[in-house]
Amino acid sequence: MNLCAATPPQWPLPLQPGDRVRLVAASSALTDQSLERLQAGVALLQRWGLQVQPSAAPQRRWGYLAGRDRDRGADLAPSAALWACVRGGWGAARLLEDPELVLPPGWLLGFSDVTSLLWARLARGLGGGVHGPLLTTLAAEPLWSQERLRQLLFGEPTADLIGQAWTPGVASGPLLVANLTVASHLLGTPHCPPLAGAILVLEDVGEAPYRLDRMLTHWRLSGALGQVAGLALGRFDACEDPDGEGFSSLEVLRERTADLGIPVLAGLPLGHGPEGNAALPVGGMARLDASAGRLSLLPVD
Repeated sequence: MNLCAATPPQWPLPLQPGDRVRLVAASSALTDQSLERLQAGVALLQRWGLQVQPSAAPQRRWGYLAGRDRDRGADLAPSAALWACVRGGWGAARLLEDPELVLPPGWLLGFSDVTSLLWARLARGLGGGVHGPLLTTLAAEPLWSQERLRQLLFGEPTADLIGQAWTPGVASGPLLVANLTVASHLLGTPHCPPLAGAILVLEDVGEAPYRLDRMLTHWRLSGALGQVAGLALGRFDACEDPDGEGFSSLEVLRERTADLGIPVLAGLPLGHGPEGNAALPVGGMARLDASAGRLSLLPVD
């Protein structure tokens, strides 16, 4: 696990109308319904003036994956300004086994399973990763979320994110935004970016409270959680025990983060679900003011 201080990543130039977008199907195969949602997401990028390159990637299937590893990895080949992931699920981490995998400079958009690619790029010193909507979820995002993503990609200011203070305090550092489950499986690998001094932002979906407890306990035992300067939590959708027994997900998250001695901010508007998935730059500098309930992006040098 890489716990040492990080060299500031190299950031791409803001997008401009006419820039090319390449579709990346790095994870699970798409269904007929998700193909329709993909078309709606592509149409939104086109309205922003971007040129989406034709691709057969969304039609690929190999078992439950969107094609064999070599084909999914080839989606990341250079030739665009933005690589937009079409869906999550599972499979992106398998691509990291290939020592010749190309992770090109530029913008990479996605979340959930795409956490593997976002973190691996940052571990290689590449900025431009955006934890934000997938192309199959983009069109259904609230207007504020769509506009926030456009602002971030095109180099415009974005509003602060507002949450609830669990542990007061202020910290600044590089953002590490992730799906908790996916990031937990990157700990101890060369694809985990430096954690020391980072502002860690976590979300998840479909994990029972005891599994959240198990993962956060692993972060604590490994020393990973003790390295970060601040912690922020997005939504943890569908993470309750259907039998209503034991702890709730909220109780687990509070108990496992209460004694860290760092600012903790909860309830940020990001993650799975229809409420909106606020885009954040992975590796970008941020200020977490848990006392004021705010997460603010700082200018990129």
